[in-house]
Order: sequence, then C-alpha cells, then structure tokens
Amino acid sequence: MEINIFNNYGEVDFDFQEIIIDIETLFTNEMQIIKSLSCILVNLENIHNINKQYRNKDMPTDVISFPDDDDEYLGDIFICIDKVHEQANEYGHGVNREFAFLLCHGILHLLGYDHLNPDEEKIMFSKQNELLNKTKYKR
Repeated sequence: MEINIFNNYGEVDFDFQEIIIDIETLFTNEMQIIKSLSCILVNLENIHNINKQYRNKDMPTDVISFPDDDDEYLGDIFICIDKVHEQANEYGHGVNREFAFLLCHGILHLLGYDHLNPDEEKIMFSKQNELLNKTKYKR
C-alpha cells in the first residue's frame, strides 16, 4: 500500500509521517493491500465544510473517507488534526494512537467496512482492534 500525504493543515506537532509509514506497512503485510490512497490533513473548518457538503451533516467530524472505483486507487481520507488532539485528550491516550486509529478507520471504510448497524460495527471495530494491536499504537 502507498499513502500519498497532503498536508492542508499546516504545522503538525507529532510525527504523522512515521505513523503513515507504519500503517502502510501494516495494511500491506496483514491484508496484502497494494493499492494507493491519499490522506489529506485538514483543520476543523475544512472538515466541517466537507461533512456538510458531502454528508449533509452541519458539524465537524474526525475522519471522512471517499472510496474510488479505480483498480489501483482506493480513494481519499480526510483527517482533522484538531479532532486528533481533542479526541486523544478526551480518550486519555496520545495523539499518535489517535491519528493511527483514525487512519486505520478511514482505510477500512475505503475497503468496504462500515458501522451503520450493530453487526457491521462489530465486524469493523474488531478488524480495527486486530490490526492496531499488531502495532505500537494499541490501547
């Protein structure tokens, strides 16, 4: 897997590039994913606008995924760095873990996983935990 990074946020105070490399390696080795995707880092205002425009939800969110039907390209993931900090603080873990969690979550959405009902949620969150437990970003 290859993750193309677009930093539309500005200065980020943690090593997101290292986390992205670790997650690339994880999905390549554990799920044999060889496609590429883009990860776009944004602020609260940007993610709010994207959420409102594409999901009709007038509020900011932490991560949004847009799958692509291309044979070699999975799609785009937007991650809100402001939400990374907020949620890391809220859940009592570091920003590295929160960013890795959101990136993993976004990739699973691109791969067709979802959490719209309890059965889907159980499958997706189980896969998320299984993958992250193989990294240094586990709980």
